[in-house]
Amino acid sequence: MVSWLRSSKIASAILTLLRLFVGWKFLSAGWGKMFGPEPFNATGFIKGAISKSSGEHPSVQQWYASFLENFVLPNVELFNFLVPLGEVLVGTGLILGVFTRFSSLMGAFLNFSFLFAGTISVNPNLIIMEFIIIASGTNAGRYGIDYYLSPLLGRTTRSKNNTDEIRQY
Repeated sequence: MVSWLRSSKIASAILTLLRLFVGWKFLSAGWGKMFGPEPFNATGFIKGAISKSSGEHPSVQQWYASFLENFVLPNVELFNFLVPLGEVLVGTGLILGVFTRFSSLMGAFLNFSFLFAGTISVNPNLIIMEFIIIASGTNAGRYGIDYYLSPLLGRTTRSKNNTDEIRQY
């Protein structure tokens, strides 16, 4: 299955659709935070996550609540800038197919951060899609800017039919 994901043109087309979907989710979320009618402020979200770390069945682990309380909350202005910027960059990277695996990895990092903060939403679904994109190797960026960047960055793969033939993409 993984070899099919990494080499098939059909898989590459499916991965492109997956990439576009995940990218659009991130771009639209970040765009709304950056250019919405009201400035983005994560203070309420962070305080809500911290409050979910206590009680009989906490949905936020104490170590993450401590991180939020002692590092993120005091630096909330920085995170008010970084979260929307990160979402827009991840979305743009996935939609354009540029640094596809890295963009997907950073998207998964954001989704895990939201999950650790007790927000389920679409985060688990996006993480699964991002891991599929990461596992597919360079094939996820075949129909994107990565196709043109890979030879410049020196990434090569061996053809399945002829191990002596080296193909760059």
